[in-house]
Amino acid sequence: MSGLGLDAIGWLSSALLVVTLVHQVRKQWKSGHSEGVSRWLFIGQLVASDGFVVYSALLGNWVFVVTNALLVVNALVGYAIVRHHREGEKKRQQRGVAGTPAPE
Repeated sequence: MSGLGLDAIGWLSSALLVVTLVHQVRKQWKSGHSEGVSRWLFIGQLVASDGFVVYSALLGNWVFVVTNALLVVNALVGYAIVRHHREGEKKRQQRGVAGTPAPE
């Protein structure tokens, strides 16, 4: 198989992976909660993807440079959403159960 065919497989696979992960983070945002989602998932993804960006750049593999750079962005957004949801949950708990005003 030619280099162009191999690159096409890599770019298509990259696109599918990124779209899948972006969809999951978008779903997390729209649901309004991050129940069951560990912030360590995104921290681990961030660290691993950073390492893979450097590794891929040193190898000159642009499919993996771009893919992992996009995964870094995805991890940052996912982590920010988890933090946002957890902070919102704390505020709701401080006001009372399920967002109802706390008794005065």
